[in-house]
Amino acid sequence: MRAMSVHRPPRRPQLWLPLLIASQLLIVLVGWRFGWAIGLPLLLASHALCLWGVLAPASRLYGPVLTQLPGEGVWLTIDDGPSDDTRALLDLLDAHDAKATFFLVGERAAARPALVREIAARGHGIGNHSQTHPQAMFWALGPARMRCEILDGQRTLAGITGRAPVWFRSVVGHTNPFVHAPLREAGLARVGWNARGFDAVKADVDDVVARIDADLAPGAIVLLHEGATHGGNPAMVAGVLARLRAKGLRTVLPDPAG
Repeated sequence: MRAMSVHRPPRRPQLWLPLLIASQLLIVLVGWRFGWAIGLPLLLASHALCLWGVLAPASRLYGPVLTQLPGEGVWLTIDDGPSDDTRALLDLLDAHDAKATFFLVGERAAARPALVREIAARGHGIGNHSQTHPQAMFWALGPARMRCEILDGQRTLAGITGRAPVWFRSVVGHTNPFVHAPLREAGLARVGWNARGFDAVKADVDDVVARIDADLAPGAIVLLHEGATHGGNPAMVAGVLARLRAKGLRTVLPDPAG
């Protein structure tokens, strides 16, 4: 089953810069006219808004992000692979006649190209999740390093599968102003989520599945992971697949050409 197209690469990735400059000039004018008792709080609030735009995974402050699908399907997305969990996850998905998009890390894909090709051969999607997954610093990368992370990841995955990804997920969901220019260059659309269980860090399978189950509904984009150190990701995915079946929900892969 395929959902309608929701693929929207950024159209004006540099628009944030003139808007930022204009806002700061306006705040300076307010401070000059009415005093910095008013101007300083406005300045701090504007900086807080800019930081929120980086750290909030669903923020559209710097560019578009897909957080929900139209229609009745559910999009399963699995981050951080390939890993030792990948084949087990593929077998689980096959057993439930389900499809998912695997957001892969370029250097991990280069180390396990056979797994990447197997994901594609079994009919699943492959998305770009950066080249090196710089988890602690992705939010603060400058334009040159950000461009490398995104475009190197794109080249690595395309070189393995013969097909360039069309979806991108920011590392930890953090998206600074420099993400969207390389996304536009590569024709990538950014994907968020609206159902998550913190499965990358939480080891309690029942708790993770229950958190995700609370948001399982038509149009959900589910954030899952593989390869976590707690080793519970396959059991968590199995639990989510069971909840989907119990609710009568089916998985979809959005069609970017639709």
